[in-house]
Amino acid sequence: MPIAQLGPGQSAQAILDHLESIRTNDVRWRDGRCFTLAYSAGADVLALAEETYRSFSGENALNTSAFPSLRVMQQEVVDIVSGWTHGDDTTAGFMTSGGTESLVLSVRAARKRAEREGRNLKRMNMVLPSSAHAAFEKGADYFDVESRRVPVGADWKANVSAMRDACDDETILIVGSAPQYPQGVVDPIAEIAEIAAQRNINCHVDACMGGVTLTYLERLGEPVSPWDFRCEGVTSISVDLHKYGYTSKGSGVLLHRNKSLRSDQTFMTDNWLGGFYGSSGILGTKSGGPIASSWSVLHYLGDDGYERVTKSARESAVRISKHIAAHPDLELRAVPDSTLLSFGTKDPNRHDVFAIADRLIAGGWFLDKQTPPASIHLTVMAVHAPHVDEFLTDLDAAIKEMGSEKGTSGSYATTE
Repeated sequence: MPIAQLGPGQSAQAILDHLESIRTNDVRWRDGRCFTLAYSAGADVLALAEETYRSFSGENALNTSAFPSLRVMQQEVVDIVSGWTHGDDTTAGFMTSGGTESLVLSVRAARKRAEREGRNLKRMNMVLPSSAHAAFEKGADYFDVESRRVPVGADWKANVSAMRDACDDETILIVGSAPQYPQGVVDPIAEIAEIAAQRNINCHVDACMGGVTLTYLERLGEPVSPWDFRCEGVTSISVDLHKYGYTSKGSGVLLHRNKSLRSDQTFMTDNWLGGFYGSSGILGTKSGGPIASSWSVLHYLGDDGYERVTKSARESAVRISKHIAAHPDLELRAVPDSTLLSFGTKDPNRHDVFAIADRLIAGGWFLDKQTPPASIHLTVMAVHAPHVDEFLTDLDAAIKEMGSEKGTSGSYATTE
């Protein structure tokens, strides 16, 4: 294939028209027909997020001394999330580009702490349940840490006893999720963190999916298992704002129990001809857009708004999960602890779950196919409330109308 040539300049309108034309086949996430990847709490929230992102997209958060507004907004966002997670005046953190960067940095922080404390380790390892996010594997690969995956229990939650047995003197990090993504259940964080406290190692809680939702479900009176800094031994927590915070993409927060632990996340050097260089994360240049968008949406929704959108998403998730649990041909993997759920079929030889997914996708829905076991995964949001009945009708029809066809497997992400 020949290399594309840039050619002469085009009008702004021609470029905008072309962009609209090539997005024709993109998933219709703004219409409430997408259960993954893109999050929406409604047109008003989205409009504010996009406008404030545009207003600060050119500002560079690499050096906030040039853009003090970004420093002020980032600190306020971090403080708000710290309050959600029951941090105190010693809790410290930074905004990140999202869950993957936060989780990768949690691995780096654990390694740097071990080095800072003078632990003479030959082969550092981390212990985590098989349900923990794939980004931990990226962190292990980047920072040469052995990943010790432990099978989950029959309830899909982390097996604490097995995790304890997997730890040794080379362990620097233990991980729990609130909730874990595949089946939507919250790991026993307090028990996992207790292992970390006993061993004086890091314990990271991946609350990228649940940091906002669990906070407001608890405030709404729903039972929520302990998962945050109230659990002794938890050293860091990641929360994504571009998920259930409904801010623009590229908005995450990584919190540490104190500034000393936060220092293990950062990078500093003067070993070049340009002077001191410091970075809070993996990225150097960072647009101010996500910071401004996060600050704006947090203040626009406020506590009352987040209670409202969380209640809406939770009610939709419960409705869908109850329908699936009562269906003669479907099997709910676990009762969801928040707003994530997955399901398969009771007889995979008769009903292939990926074939069901293919029919739904052909009908204009978009959702995740995941393994193992073969399942459909739904991330339920506030925007889905008006569309639950239609989705369940289409789900029932897909099962009723399908024959013996086999579906195609999917992937969580792509490399092209």
